[in-house]
Amino acid sequence: MRRTTRTTALITGASSGIGALYADRLARRGHDLILVGRDATRLTAVAETATRHGVTVETMRLDLADPAELARVETRLRGDGTVRILINNAGVNAQPNLIGADPDALEHMIRVNVTVPTRLAAIAATVFAAMGRGAIINISSALALTPEMLSGAYSGSKAFLLNLSLSLAKEVAPRGVRVQAVLPGATATAFWSGSEGVLPSEMVMDAAELVDAALAGFDAGETVTIPSLPDPADWDGFNAARSALAPNLSRRHAAARYAQAA
Repeated sequence: MRRTTRTTALITGASSGIGALYADRLARRGHDLILVGRDATRLTAVAETATRHGVTVETMRLDLADPAELARVETRLRGDGTVRILINNAGVNAQPNLIGADPDALEHMIRVNVTVPTRLAAIAATVFAAMGRGAIINISSALALTPEMLSGAYSGSKAFLLNLSLSLAKEVAPRGVRVQAVLPGATATAFWSGSEGVLPSEMVMDAAELVDAALAGFDAGETVTIPSLPDPADWDGFNAARSALAPNLSRRHAAARYAQAA
């Protein structure tokens, strides 16, 4: 992802936390930036820090949950030939339990965590494939692999991003486009505020360390990066077991044990 010609990275959720750190790291690598977020003051601060590295930074203060405002980002993606990197980082959490949850809040979460990154990834993939290069980085979550731990609705939205990334990576690789899914665990950002004292400190990663690890994983060519996972063979084994199910997931007849029960 190191710049060879003048290129731009578009980062959603860039006003703080993981998004702001991606802005800093990519600016250090020489990429111009388009920073998307809801907090104008914080976006300006992130932009000012990034420009110290000699790059051009534009901010777009908007709410991606608003279809009209999302359309502004989509138009920019389609029309700006310098954008070569999309980082789908914007996301919101949900109430831990489905019982008693606010359906409107759940729908809002699904829009921000699923609909928005899917639309942006589809546009970016189309544009990048036509140019023969580009990268899409989707910030998923380790909860995509552990749905029983917290909110199934939230972890489901992040599992969607993982599935989307795996499928899209296969689709666009022949066209010179990279896709990476990053699966952070608990991270020391405002997103996880309130978890202090609930989660052991050894479970919570510093956000800067997370982003640096994610970029190292990208540089190494990983499609799925789990920054806290000590042995990548564990993911490889999980993925191999999942793939081994494929031949038996769709067959003409039910498995014998079900036929006997009937």
